[in-house]
Formats: sequence, C-alpha cells, structure tokens
Amino acid sequence: MTKKQFTLKYFLHRYFIKAMGSMAQGLFASLLIGTIFTALGMIPKLEVLKNVGGFAQAMAGPAMAVAIAWSLEAHPLVIFSAAAVGNAAYVLGDAGGPLAVFFIAIISVEIGMLVSKKTKVDIIVTPFITVLVGGLLSIFAAPKIGVAVGYISKFIGWASIQTPLVMGILVSVVIGICLTLPVSSAAICKVLILTGNVAAGGSEGLAIAGAAAVAGCCAQMVGFAVISFRENGWGGLLSQGIGTSMLQMPNIIRHPQIWIAPTLASAITGPLAVCVFGLKMYGDAINSGMGTCGFLGPVGMLLGWISPDSGFTGKIETLQIAGLVLICFVLPAVLSLMINEVLRKIGLVKDGYMKLED
Repeated sequence: MTKKQFTLKYFLHRYFIKAMGSMAQGLFASLLIGTIFTALGMIPKLEVLKNVGGFAQAMAGPAMAVAIAWSLEAHPLVIFSAAAVGNAAYVLGDAGGPLAVFFIAIISVEIGMLVSKKTKVDIIVTPFITVLVGGLLSIFAAPKIGVAVGYISKFIGWASIQTPLVMGILVSVVIGICLTLPVSSAAICKVLILTGNVAAGGSEGLAIAGAAAVAGCCAQMVGFAVISFRENGWGGLLSQGIGTSMLQMPNIIRHPQIWIAPTLASAITGPLAVCVFGLKMYGDAINSGMGTCGFLGPVGMLLGWISPDSGFTGKIETLQIAGLVLICFVLPAVLSLMINEVLRKIGLVKDGYMKLED
C-alpha cells in the first residue's frame, strides 16, 4: 500500500462506506432476520420459529463485527476474534449497541492486524490482542456510547408529551432517522415503552407516540426501497423494504441529500397517523421501532388491536385499517417518490446515488 492511499477519502471509504455497508448486512443476517422468524413464530403450529429467531437475534453483535472485519480484509484469526468483540460491544452498548460495535470493531480489528502473522505464535498473539483491545474498549467505551444514544431517548420522551401534531412530527422523524442510522430504534422504543399496553408499563399517550414511531420507520424503509428502485431493482426493494434502510448508510455518507425524501415523508405521515387516522400502538413496544422489517411495525399494531391481553378497548374502525395501510405502505412510497423527483429535477439527486454495493 502506497502512502498516497492514506488520505481522508481513503479512510472515509474504508470505514464509513465499506465497513458500514458490511455491518448493515451483518445486522440483517442476525437481528433483523431473527425478528422476522420471531414474527412467523406467532403463527399457530410455527411457534418453534420463535426459538430460531431468538438464536439469530442473539448473534447480532458478533455478526456485525465479523462483517466489519471481513470488509476490512482482515486475516482469518482477526475475523474470528472479532466475534467476541462484537458481542461485548453490542451487549454493553445497550441502545447504542450497533454504534458501539461499529467503532470498537474497527479499532480492535485494525490493531489486531498490526500483530497478525508477525510472530511464530500467531494463533495466540492475534486473538489475544484483538479480543483484549475490543474487550477493554467495550467495557469502558460502549456504555458511554449507550449513554450518548440515551439522550435521543430523552428527547423522544419529551416529544411524546407534546401536542399530537408536534409529537407526531418529532417522534416520526427522529425514530425514523434512528432506524436508518447504526442505532437501535427498536431498543429505544422498548426502553421508552412506546405502547399503550398498561401491563407492559405503557399508556394512552405512549400508544400514540408508538404509532408515530411506526410511521417514521415505515417512511424510511419504504421510501428508500421505492426511490432507489431504478438502481437496485426488486432485490433492493425487498432488502430495504422488509429488511433495513441502514443498507443506504454508505450512500447517505456520500450523498446526504438522498435522505431528504424519506425524512420529509416521515414528517408528513407521523402527524397524519395520529391526528387524522387515530392510530395507536398496543402491540410490543419493540415493534414501534421496526417499521416494515418483516412487516413487524404494522403487524405489531394490528396484533395489539385484536389481542385480548393488550389493553386495547376501542373498536377497530375501517378508518384505522385504511390508515394503517396508507401510513405504512402507500403514503411513504408516494410521498418519497414525489419529493425525490423534485430533488432529481433540481439536480440534487442523480442516477447511481442510491446504488447498493454487492
């Protein structure tokens, strides 16, 4: 490697495009696919899939760290050692787990590569150094990253007690953004108990905030899936629409303006969800931050309405069913397309800006 390669552009591409792109795939192959299996386990006679989903979800940290190490072209022993680092960073990072994994895995992998294949006892030295660095960083730094992400939770908590219109905009936009960032929007919603299920600690106000969160997450996922269809086709539509919009993070770093359409769409669908359609989340709070990943956002809301144990006492109106479909699927697609076309016409967004890396 020549000195010319060690530029700011090189490091930005290496860490925030290659590593983050692979991390998103690791997240999908563990936490998100596990969540989908868990949802399928709700179907009678398929309960065993809940266990399958649980095993996959438990591997979120290791999967992301290994994906990052692989993207950095690390040696095998460094890649394998990254699994332990990822687990520690994810668990200790709490709601900031994915973000903690991102930074700590990169540092530990790069330091591990400094000693990898440099000694005759590589099988001991390489994993020892990689895990030591990653473990210590996880113990001392990951909780602080979790605390930093906790400020987002405090803001959402404040926003949830504002007027429905203001709350709908703020909660929808912020939780939607967290869904696309390497931050656990689902964990934030779980901590804040964004559900109306009183038995779970929820309330009527939190049920409304949960619905706004669902709207924001769906806007990000469906929005990116639709506006990037010309670049990514059906594969991209499905991987983002029912997988994760985090796949677009490397492209957002290159071209931040591509985030405008889905974010503006969420600012519209959030207040519509709570002020016009009267949507409320009575399902599991974690579903408020899942969006259309495995359809868990809308499915969680629907299950909350029909479950006898959710605490929902209202009557399911036709307006609510129509609103659920419009807010979660139709409006995010239409609004994002319209806004993105305007951005294309004024030259802010161009072909190829949202192409997903293979």
